[in-house]
Amino acid sequence: MSTTTDPSAPTGTILLVEDEAALADGVARGLRAEGFEVEVAYDGLTGLERARGDDVDVVVLDIMLPGMNGYRVCRALREEGVGTPILMLTAKSGEYDEAEALDTGADDFLSKPFSFVVLVARIRALLRRSADGRAQPLVLGDLVLDPLARTCRRAETDIPLTTREYELLEALMRKPGQVVAKQELLEHVWGHGFEGDPNVVEVYVGYLRRKIDRPFDRSDIETVRGVGYRIVDSADG
Repeated sequence: MSTTTDPSAPTGTILLVEDEAALADGVARGLRAEGFEVEVAYDGLTGLERARGDDVDVVVLDIMLPGMNGYRVCRALREEGVGTPILMLTAKSGEYDEAEALDTGADDFLSKPFSFVVLVARIRALLRRSADGRAQPLVLGDLVLDPLARTCRRAETDIPLTTREYELLEALMRKPGQVVAKQELLEHVWGHGFEGDPNVVEVYVGYLRRKIDRPFDRSDIETVRGVGYRIVDSADG
């Protein structure tokens, strides 16, 4: 089941939360053969408790679990400020399952039945993403976005964001003062294969403005007509 012999490939401790014992044990064996440390939890409550540990690098989380389903586990972890990357295993390929996985705080998803090669690639991508320095807080005036904890605050006020709102704000804050094209935002937040209404970007920009700008009498997010959006520190002038 091995997929690589590259000694430089990222490894770490994987928590696999899956109630199908045969599948869980088979995947765990394969991941260990790839050089990962692996722990397995067979129910949601055990998975939640174990995922709170600071020695877990990636959580691979099934949705349909006894005791507490994967959506609730993921949401609870994010509400507690646990920023460990989460890869959600969805039993269906429907867009609603995938959307709910992202909206509860998952970083990625994979539909069952899945390719083990793809699973390993997705896990390594999450490990690289969390280790490449992108976890440093993004600061614009008194607006702070913490990629590690996936939290947002302005001054001393915490601002709860959905996953898509967070990703949209992150894309803007990584290019402060620069115009980010609408298509770039669409691909960053909704993926290259998105086939829905592109006006969803405007809708979510509106959601963000109602959370990070209007309550604080700010106008940080600017519309550049016909091009896209940019974020500035409107308090400067």
